[in-house]
Amino acid sequence: MPGSGFFTPELFRFLKELKTHNNREWFEKNKERYEKHVREPFVRLIAELDPGFKKINPYIVADPRPVGGSMMRIYRDIRFAKDKSPYKTAVAAHFWHAKGQKDGANPAYYLHLEPGKSSIGGGIWRPESGPLKKIRDAIVKDSKGWRQITTGKDFRSSCGMVGESLKRPPAGYDPSHPFIEDIKRKDFIISTPLDDRDVCRKDFTEVVLNYCRTAAPFMRFLSSAVGLP
Repeated sequence: MPGSGFFTPELFRFLKELKTHNNREWFEKNKERYEKHVREPFVRLIAELDPGFKKINPYIVADPRPVGGSMMRIYRDIRFAKDKSPYKTAVAAHFWHAKGQKDGANPAYYLHLEPGKSSIGGGIWRPESGPLKKIRDAIVKDSKGWRQITTGKDFRSSCGMVGESLKRPPAGYDPSHPFIEDIKRKDFIISTPLDDRDVCRKDFTEVVLNYCRTAAPFMRFLSSAVGLP
């Protein structure tokens, strides 16, 4: 039922306990809790988000499949990790651009749920050199449009820029450009925190979609910059 809510405090209780007991034996004993309070409501949320995403941007994919869809695996890749804990202690979903390229030029929204550290955001994380240059060039070419997007009141209040930047301006760009700090970015990501109460709200679908509507001009700028519809 739309607007009926998805998550309860049991989501965060499970994740806190998983952090303390990060082993297969404990997880298998508590797998029913994981299914009931984590995976099933997350999959339902993703399915309910899809029509809203289509109105914001018809190319954004919200795939409710429990395996291979928008919800990311809870199992960690420990092949080359020193930490051999088998499970992530947070759950997340990403909603990607259907026409995204393999070179990292794929704008996406993301949703991260973790006790006391939940967040929602979007953008392109660590694009390769080709699309990265296209984004930087787009900021130079359309500085007015970039300014309108990134200095708007709603955007500034809920879409903080995060990620890594170069220490010096990249070669070929004017160090005195008014947006040189953005041109120096290696990640074009925005994010805002969510408290646990936000995640458990009955209208959490609208909480997510309202953020994505606010972020939509930023996402459109990135999509256009890298040649996506």
